[in-house]
Amino acid sequence: MDIWKDILAALSGVLNALPQGLLAMTFGFASIPTALAFVVGAAGNMATSNVAVISYQAETLTLAGTMGRNMRERLSMIFFGAAILAVIGLFGVLEGIIDWIGPVVTSGMMAGVGIMLAKVAWDMARADRLIGIVSMASALLTYIATADLVYTITVSVVLSSIAYAFAKKGGTKSEPIPSIKEGFIRQRLVMNPSVLRGALALVCLNIGANIAFGKINGEIAGADVNVDTITVISSLADMASSFFGGAPVEIVISATASAPHAVLSGVLMMILMAAILVTGLLPKIGKFVPSASIAGFLFVLGAFVTLPGNAIASLTGEEAGSGITGAVTMIITALTDPFFGMLAGVVTDFLLGLFGAA
Repeated sequence: MDIWKDILAALSGVLNALPQGLLAMTFGFASIPTALAFVVGAAGNMATSNVAVISYQAETLTLAGTMGRNMRERLSMIFFGAAILAVIGLFGVLEGIIDWIGPVVTSGMMAGVGIMLAKVAWDMARADRLIGIVSMASALLTYIATADLVYTITVSVVLSSIAYAFAKKGGTKSEPIPSIKEGFIRQRLVMNPSVLRGALALVCLNIGANIAFGKINGEIAGADVNVDTITVISSLADMASSFFGGAPVEIVISATASAPHAVLSGVLMMILMAAILVTGLLPKIGKFVPSASIAGFLFVLGAFVTLPGNAIASLTGEEAGSGITGAVTMIITALTDPFFGMLAGVVTDFLLGLFGAA
């Protein structure tokens, strides 16, 4: 039964990644070389027994896909940003940051991410109401009945994809994916002020995301996650992918973390994604899985799993003024991203201490 749940969680992770993979293609990133990133991720997780998987992340895709004047600059931003993060991870900087900012700010970031996930899920469901309603309703019912994230994402994605198939028969059409030159084609990287600015933007986004998402995966799996280790793995994966024209892949919150054997399930998920990408199956399979199909899982993950415990921990710290620091961190994270939420929490804590309120 445990092995079955491991496989089911891995398949659920693949289903979760497919819509984001199609988003990557709409930004012009090639899918076949992105398989290298998943291979690096699988190898890294096997070597380090890490439970946090790498996959397509909508925030990084959107930032990387819209900055810069052309594809060469965008791929250069991803490569050099990943190289900077790899150095940061190798020197153990992120674990030091976690120790420095303390549990109140860390929990506030994670609670803010929970709000962010719930908001994203709600927006997805509103944009595609039929699929969104099916996904949300089935996810809520499944999680309330089982309290199991593996079954939650599997049931909600499958049922909403079936609803999507019937809707397509009624005349709904998907947007065409632009033509992309596929294959392992070495890219000519460039460095200029625009590329440097974009690389630093990606570094800032992923510092906060790696801390928050990594810790959430560890919390779900009941395992310790070294944020520097997962940062090095995801950075090497990004460098391998972007060097040949592929998309960025980052640490994500995955259903595989809730599998009985989280490491094994995560590795299987990344191997399956690599196989789908290298064989060119992504556009074909992705046509059957609408992006709104993951709305229900994201809502449950944010509102039921991530937010409550972390919000309580952040707002009820022992030190005076910790509730204010936690609230500011939570709100700014939810409105912007984990990096700015972390900065806001640190600044608030400093000011409270400076003026004697903490």
